[in-house]
Amino acid sequence: MTQISNMLIPALIFYIVAMGLSQKKDIYASFTKGAAQGMKTVAGIVPTLIGLMISVGVLRASGFLDFACGIIGRFLGMFTDSFPNELISLFVVKLFSASAATGLALDIFKEYGTDSFAGLATSLALASTETVFYTMSVYFMTAKVTRTRWTLAGAMLSTISGIIASVVLAGIL
Repeated sequence: MTQISNMLIPALIFYIVAMGLSQKKDIYASFTKGAAQGMKTVAGIVPTLIGLMISVGVLRASGFLDFACGIIGRFLGMFTDSFPNELISLFVVKLFSASAATGLALDIFKEYGTDSFAGLATSLALASTETVFYTMSVYFMTAKVTRTRWTLAGAMLSTISGIIASVVLAGIL
């Protein structure tokens, strides 16, 4: 399986070049045109990325994230007493930043272990949820979408469903 995955990208590149040559296309010009468009997209996204990174850093440094997670933890405490508060922080941060959530996940793995309930729930949640606010801001800004209608509600519903499924599956496993 490893050999197949190692050969997949070179094979795909070879296929694209072969198709371009067979259709007598200027492959290099198409590549540079696509790269230029990609750079314009990156330049347009950078301010949003910086704003999101700063906001997550401010939330964590100010203690507001811990405060909000404490409130959510007390609410969850009415239903269960074995739910780690670190998971709540992870779920909230994941809405904004996948890299920050990965950092929190590593802390959870070190403290609880990868095969623990917290470790399994973390792994499942990171795999089954999306960075809602990051994705919405980047894609809507790039596509110049101004009417988001029910996007946030749908994204939050699917994320909450993914979190609940992660916690349930981690409890079963």
